Amino acid sequence: MSAIRRRDDRRAAWWFLLPVLVGFAVFYGYPAIRGIWYSVTDYSLINTPTYVGADNYAKLAGDAEFWNSLMVTGWYVVLNIGSQTLLALGIATLMHRLTSSLVLRATLLLPWLVPNVTVGLLWVWLLDTNLGFVNHLITAIGLSPVGFFTDATWALPSIAAVNTWAYTGYTALLLYAGMLQIPQYLYEGAAIDGAGEARMFRSITLPLLRPVLAMVLVISLIGSFQIFDTVAVATRGGPVSATRVIYYYIYQQAFNYFNMGYAAAAAICLALILGVLTAVQMRLLRASSSDLA
Repeated sequence: MSAIRRRDDRRAAWWFLLPVLVGFAVFYGYPAIRGIWYSVTDYSLINTPTYVGADNYAKLAGDAEFWNSLMVTGWYVVLNIGSQTLLALGIATLMHRLTSSLVLRATLLLPWLVPNVTVGLLWVWLLDTNLGFVNHLITAIGLSPVGFFTDATWALPSIAAVNTWAYTGYTALLLYAGMLQIPQYLYEGAAIDGAGEARMFRSITLPLLRPVLAMVLVISLIGSFQIFDTVAVATRGGPVSATRVIYYYIYQQAFNYFNMGYAAAAAICLALILGVLTAVQMRLLRASSSDLA
């Protein structure tokens, strides 16, 4: 009887999973297979795909613009993940140790709920060199205006700062949810032994938060490599390719120059890079294990 019941439950589970599996196959599986096929063809919107083998990949290997876009993306990832994670950890720790206000949590989530294009436009207006409110404050104290999106030195850090503002609250809430799983008696025992907040953070919070922190870092890594909206709205890859990240490079190849096959090859390379970086990150952070056991 138990064997029959298990088989019935398994069959019911597959029926519940079927809509998700169909959706995944239609919207992810089939496009991925098509993308792999296009990556080995010479294809634009106006001609039939012609098989060229590994020519697109060989061309990518010698394309200085492709490697430059990867370098720009890597620098952006370092800036964005570093600032976002540190700020989110600080905010989550303050909420965990000082307050659990529902209003505060809702407020933190608001920037994440705003569409990326809207966020980009908002900060373009605020940081405009001539008319922006931020530069108005800078000139009011006697300093020269800063070209946040027009100066090659400031453009990429400004893009990273905008996205840090947009996503830090969401990241902080994920970390806060992980902190809530840490038993309170550990903090109480440490406090009785005379440990301060800094010592408890280093010895209790960080080690026990590792699985959640690993998940947050993986999500942040993938999201940072996929940065597009803010760049498209604020800088369009400029000035002088200073913000031309890999996603924007692929977009240009596909929809500006109509090199669909070449853009597909670049996208496949990006997917492979993300897969390797995610696997390395998960292994280094030992994401599948927890010190709570």
